[in-house]
Amino acid sequence: MTELRKTIDESVEFLRERVEGEIPVGIILGTGLGKLAEEIDVETTVPYEEIPHFPVSTVESHSGKLLFGTLAGKRVVAMQGRFHYYEGYTMRQIVHPVRVMKFLGVETLLVSNACGGMNPNYRKGDLMFIADHINLLGDNPLIGENDEELGPRFPDMSEPYSVELLALGERVALDLKIKTHRGVYVAVPGPNLETRAEYRFLRGIGADVVGMSTVPEDIAAVHMGMRVLGMSVITDECFPDALEPAKLEDILAAAGVAEPKMTAIMKEITRRL
Repeated sequence: MTELRKTIDESVEFLRERVEGEIPVGIILGTGLGKLAEEIDVETTVPYEEIPHFPVSTVESHSGKLLFGTLAGKRVVAMQGRFHYYEGYTMRQIVHPVRVMKFLGVETLLVSNACGGMNPNYRKGDLMFIADHINLLGDNPLIGENDEELGPRFPDMSEPYSVELLALGERVALDLKIKTHRGVYVAVPGPNLETRAEYRFLRGIGADVVGMSTVPEDIAAVHMGMRVLGMSVITDECFPDALEPAKLEDILAAAGVAEPKMTAIMKEITRRL
């Protein structure tokens, strides 16, 4: 047994003493989806610090709890707060909860995040389904020894976000009369926001939005054969020729405005799974 598998098993064993049965849906409640936790009929709450090998959230608005319960008739496990590379965690630490979810029975992973919009058609408060991504984090959670029981050494990434789930999400948004975009997410290390030149570069290589998360979790999930749906809330407009200083309180306020829309979409997607 690899050291990686040992840490996963120890986390799963701890959680299995508190939660029974298979859990088919996993949710990462990033910025913009915190209110979805209130929609979950929570049966069990486990703080991250109690779970073996789990990191602890250090970012404002990420509370750091694993929630088990029911959402829209489906059993779910939800991360109330995620981990970021800029917090000083390794890639393996960042994706550890996703690997644990897989061994709890999760086959479908729903992920949310806050991001900066670079596409000129996007505005603060808009929502975007992630169709593809670009990894500029400078690291990868699959580097190192590969455990064949988790997934292949060279996983295919031609469909990093499920085409089927993407189509479902867009149907749901249409039914709910909520405007959404479909685009490319680029992940950078952070924690600083980008310069004007960097925004021009990122837009030039094909990205519509920029953020500091999501890509590691997606890579680990795809490695293990999970389906992933990603949604971003655009919390600031990153147009180089009209760039204004971004403040955390403004970013959180924009996320709060978009939150009810994203919550409604994610809840209905879960119901239709």
